Amino acid sequence: MQNAKFADNEDAQFRLSDIRLRAPRLEDAEALTEMFNLPGVRHGTLRQPFQSVEKTRKAMENRGPNDIAIIGEWRGKIVANGGLYRRAGRQAHIADLVISVHDDFAGKGVGSHLLGALVDTADNWHDIRRIELNVFTDNLPAIRLYEKFGFEREGTLRNDAYRDGKYVDAHVMARLR
Repeated sequence: MQNAKFADNEDAQFRLSDIRLRAPRLEDAEALTEMFNLPGVRHGTLRQPFQSVEKTRKAMENRGPNDIAIIGEWRGKIVANGGLYRRAGRQAHIADLVISVHDDFAGKGVGSHLLGALVDTADNWHDIRRIELNVFTDNLPAIRLYEKFGFEREGTLRNDAYRDGKYVDAHVMARLR
């Protein structure tokens, strides 16, 4: 199991400088699905339990031409992914952010590394002026990460999602450039 391998054997040798950021490939669908189904990753997202590889692959195939997707890879293993999904028309200056970090790599700077690359790409390559996201109000590490990159809370969505048998709130956050 990928999760146990990271935690038991290789985690002690982790260096953030060993994370390689790259564009995703369709053959990443299985490893991405495995990561998406980890309890910690799923808990912080709107993903359903037991996501299939086919659903992941279809989402990868249906990305728009202006979407930005990045994979974080450590020693050949996918440990993070993120994306900016650009809107159209009069909202073409806005992108929605998604980010996930493998359970075994949470809290080690991987999210900062990935988000830094996404923000740099938004600012310096795509002229994205506003990045938006929703984050569960109890996901304090993610909120701190977003605030570190200039995101501000703009409101709270009450009873935004059903998770673990109850409704939970989410903050709407945005970063303006």
